[in-house]
Amino acid sequence: MKRGLCFELVRVTEAAALAVAPWRGKGEKEQADQAAVDAMRKALNLIDITAEVVIGEGEKDKAPMLYIGEEIGCGLSPKLDIAVDPVEGTNLVANGYPNALSVIALAEEGRLLKAPDMYMKKIVVGKKGKGKIDLQSSPTQNIKNTANACGKAVSDITVVVLNRPRHQELIREIRETGARIKLIPDGDVAGGIAAALDGTGIDLLMGIGGAPEGVLTATAVKCLGGEMQAQLYPVHDYERQQAKKMGINDLSRVLMTDDLAGGSNLVFAATGITTGELLDGVMYNGSQVVTHSLIIENNNKIRKLASTHLNKGLDSCFCQKVINI
Repeated sequence: MKRGLCFELVRVTEAAALAVAPWRGKGEKEQADQAAVDAMRKALNLIDITAEVVIGEGEKDKAPMLYIGEEIGCGLSPKLDIAVDPVEGTNLVANGYPNALSVIALAEEGRLLKAPDMYMKKIVVGKKGKGKIDLQSSPTQNIKNTANACGKAVSDITVVVLNRPRHQELIREIRETGARIKLIPDGDVAGGIAAALDGTGIDLLMGIGGAPEGVLTATAVKCLGGEMQAQLYPVHDYERQQAKKMGINDLSRVLMTDDLAGGSNLVFAATGITTGELLDGVMYNGSQVVTHSLIIENNNKIRKLASTHLNKGLDSCFCQKVINI
């Protein structure tokens, strides 16, 4: 991807984050999400690309904008795949909890999995643990293998898990190994990136979360040199039918990182909405607003940006501080 395009993607996530920030803590997740969708869609149409939405707000009859299959951009070639989540963590925004993000991923055409809106079983590890995990092995074995690969004691391993009743047995087994658990209320994209990113204190992500979020996570994980394995987890016949409609016939197949997000031209961008471990949220300072964003490109190229905007508007950005990590 051209460097300029990477920064254009950040402007898209900034637009969504700026639009949704006033809804933080107000208990109105639908309104917050709609504000982000409107802003993201408008910003995407200003980018010189042609892209098909493969991960978006749902089917066309349920989502008037950013629906799966929608073509966006200014109509210039080459055609790309795009995955979006204007608000990753609508409940986080509604309740003012940490780690809500606006996220986007871009890849060559046909390289992002067209994942149906259903659950997905996932495991994520960083580059030190790459090749040492197996989704079909027990959590205990995966933790031991990761600890050995990272040169750590099992008791020093930290696993991110969504705090859900379905994970009761998983949580019990992880704790029996002696490993630590970081329970999160929502937002497993941030959790998966933390597991793949050095220096976060997180070693693994395990559990069942959303399939669309899994594709976004895999894009960042692939760029960071980590590994993600996943398996679709339908709970209704309708979901099985939707998977087949989207070309996924073997629901038992373990999907590897490249199956979820493949190719050599990948980029992931995110802007913080509420402050968390990965990114600070949108911050107000009089007439100025500061956004904090992350760009992850293939081959472990990571940039953090702090952008200052005037009058709460994206077009009035007058200062950007870029940190290459």
